[in-house]
Amino acid sequence: MLHLSQKFSPSPHWFITIGIGLYLACSLVVGHAFVADYARLLHLAEARYGQSGRQALQDWQRLLDEPAILTTEQKLFKVNDFINHRVIAVDDLQFWGQKDYWATPLESIGRGGGDCEDSAFAKYISLLQLGVAEQKMRLIYVRAQFNGAARAHMVLGYYSSPEQEPLILDSLYNEILPASARSDLLPIYSFNASGLWIGGNSVAAASPSAHLSNWRSVLERMQTEGWR
Repeated sequence: MLHLSQKFSPSPHWFITIGIGLYLACSLVVGHAFVADYARLLHLAEARYGQSGRQALQDWQRLLDEPAILTTEQKLFKVNDFINHRVIAVDDLQFWGQKDYWATPLESIGRGGGDCEDSAFAKYISLLQLGVAEQKMRLIYVRAQFNGAARAHMVLGYYSSPEQEPLILDSLYNEILPASARSDLLPIYSFNASGLWIGGNSVAAASPSAHLSNWRSVLERMQTEGWR
């Protein structure tokens, strides 16, 4: 996880800052269609994590096979609830043996754990599979206030339109709230498979481009697992 040292200073207009931030060309990010070979994913889940891993992937597949009549709000709730209960918060170094490891959905759901980045990414991929448009979602790095101290965190933002504040899907909360109700979060930058946005005067303690190397890595590993 990214470590930040700046003093926490919440802003009620942080979603506007993200919206008008600097946009960098998609050459920084690897775009992808994300079409799954579920037979291969199930085989790999069982080979790596046993029957429990296969069952977890089957449960995820059933979620993604939900009827198309679901509203967007229902899709957001179901995905947020499923991932929050199936991807238990763990430390990267203890769980994956690496200080900053970004897990694929197969890894985090199949093994049943991950950090905030893994949770946000699994939700992003899940909602893409349910037909939510990529341009309406961003993975957002934030500075979050926890028990009087600031720390780095990642959430998924859903934007119904570019002018609207996002709804925040958070690994720490099952309730999905608008950004204006999350005064404990201050955005640093956001991205999806199309680009990177850096908000206003917010400065990341580490380069966003460095973290996009993790983004590329996780997308490449997804391809080897059966996504195309």
